[in-house]
Amino acid sequence: MTAYQRDDLLAFAVALLTRAGLPDDKAAVVAELLVQTDEMGVTTHGVSLIPYYLPELTGGTMTTEGMHEVVQDRKVTMVWDGNYLPGHWLMGQALEVCMDRAAEFGMAALSMRRAHHIGCLSTLTRIAAERGFVCYIATSDPSGKWVAPFGGTEPLLTPNPWAVGYPTEGHPVLIDTCASITTVSKVREYINTGAEFAHPWMLSAEGTPTTDPTVVNASPKGTLMPVGGADHGHKGFAMALMVEMLTQGLSGHGRAEDVSRWGGNVFLQVIDPEAFGGRAAFLREVSHLGDLCRANRPADPARPVRMPGDRAQQALSGAKGRVRLPDEVITRLAASAAEFDVALPAAA
Repeated sequence: MTAYQRDDLLAFAVALLTRAGLPDDKAAVVAELLVQTDEMGVTTHGVSLIPYYLPELTGGTMTTEGMHEVVQDRKVTMVWDGNYLPGHWLMGQALEVCMDRAAEFGMAALSMRRAHHIGCLSTLTRIAAERGFVCYIATSDPSGKWVAPFGGTEPLLTPNPWAVGYPTEGHPVLIDTCASITTVSKVREYINTGAEFAHPWMLSAEGTPTTDPTVVNASPKGTLMPVGGADHGHKGFAMALMVEMLTQGLSGHGRAEDVSRWGGNVFLQVIDPEAFGGRAAFLREVSHLGDLCRANRPADPARPVRMPGDRAQQALSGAKGRVRLPDEVITRLAASAAEFDVALPAAA
């Protein structure tokens, strides 16, 4: 791991994105959220994504100009068409609209089709949670085929992540998971470093569980396994169906359109606790539950029970203006820096 000054890494990220054609205002939003993700310790979804975004920008498959289209607006429910604009930038706007509507109506939900990749979900749910809202986000890519349905062997679904963030009397709880055991970004990281998974999280094309991440590059392709693996993978499969229903079914755009362009369909829901039992009562209940969980006798005394979001808060508190990145990420960023004639920042 190598540390960089936050401001230097942010400027570097903006420079790469703008050199590839993203306007300054959009680049600033995307870069800021990517760096925030790294500060939370989720380095698979931070600036490590930029080398994957750059060819999308230069090739025109990530849209750089324009705005989303409002397909339907019923105040509490909305449908947007993101026109493949940067997902982070679109989600910033979607969160603001949904938080405003939730403050007025108690809740708001938005299904968005044809956004580009939206990055780390807990970085986004944290925005709403820190402003006192409960936030649920799910995303899928109708063009992506990485996960076989339970009982099958052919890649069909994406990992289909979903996340919930909610406020407490301390820092927010940030639940961020997906319907597959691991993510595409983690698979790429393991392939790039030549490592194998500690457990059989992958499935060969012949239907054999394996620790080898490179099966996704084989012909025929292997797949990521759904949550529950070979034993209880029907649970992850069910979650995957839920996410695709919310993101593709409700947005009216998905696999039925035989999509070939990398994108991110999204379902976003924001809830104001004040519209239910009241914010004070909500904070009391969820905070007490968190305290009970953390106080539970651990199986390993050296590893006490954590609530989702504790590790991210610890990373944020310890960052102190510096961001730590794995060597594998730095190697790929250095290649992008050379390609786009942008100086890699000095280590801090």
